Amino acid sequence: MPVSLFSLEVEDLGKEVPRGLPLIITMLGASDSGGVVGGLDRYIWDNCDPRVVLRFKPDLLLDYRSRRPLMKFEGNRFTAYEPDELVLALATDELGAQFLVLSGFEPDYRWERFTEVVLLLIRELDVSVTSWVQALPMPVPHTRPLVKTISGTKPELIEEFSDWNPDTRLSASIVHLLEFQLTNLNKPVVGCTLSLPHYLSSTEYPDGLLAAISVLSSITGLIFATEELLERSQRFNQQVDRQVAENDEHREMVISLEQRFDALQHEKENSGLSPILGEGESIPSADEIADEFEQYLAAAISDEGGADPDTGDDQAF
Repeated sequence: MPVSLFSLEVEDLGKEVPRGLPLIITMLGASDSGGVVGGLDRYIWDNCDPRVVLRFKPDLLLDYRSRRPLMKFEGNRFTAYEPDELVLALATDELGAQFLVLSGFEPDYRWERFTEVVLLLIRELDVSVTSWVQALPMPVPHTRPLVKTISGTKPELIEEFSDWNPDTRLSASIVHLLEFQLTNLNKPVVGCTLSLPHYLSSTEYPDGLLAAISVLSSITGLIFATEELLERSQRFNQQVDRQVAENDEHREMVISLEQRFDALQHEKENSGLSPILGEGESIPSADEIADEFEQYLAAAISDEGGADPDTGDDQAF
């Protein structure tokens, strides 16, 4: 008899969870450029009063050797065991509208069986639309609008919001597999991939989180408060602008990226080419991005890191 991948936290899922709600997926995968997915997940848990209704079993899905659980030690004994969690929760937006969130780790094992379970839950709960966001580091400047790639089964949203629709092969995440299967089943699903400035991808990037929330609001119709995020974004961008202005290499890099972006944007408007990559260029690999990133930051290794003592802002470079 197959072992269930999850346990219920409520007596009757069908009675406790209204049918027809949107689902937002915030599972953390192998990488999270700009901390966008992690930031979105924390935002929901801090602001949307989520209540866990179903809990997946980490023993069946996690590779503990690569992601070792935490334990708490007090004095002379271990007092707590804290494995990573993957849960389905019922949350509410700013106006009280309910939605579902699938939050936690990305499974290491049993991808196909896990997606079968999620597809079953989506069908049983009659989910109105499944949505997800991810972010990738790309050679784009922070001084230009974020480039978005919208995918899925909503052509009107792709037409309205997608800036770039490449043909490529990439390492899959489980949200890609879920979207693929939902598309094949003709179920409502929308994904958004944000292209973030590669030189800011290793720090939490507020503009990325704001863009993710904006797109998800358009997909789901949910309302999220963003006043604090907007203030944080303004402080962060001012910090970045100061650091760029104080370093000739950083300034030349940003100017070069701006010129490249504007030229490719002009070509896109006239010929439909990518706003990021020129004709014949491919999406850079993670290693290529890392090599370029290290070169750009070589001159800043001796700079003071951490938080700005005056503003509390994180150092961008």
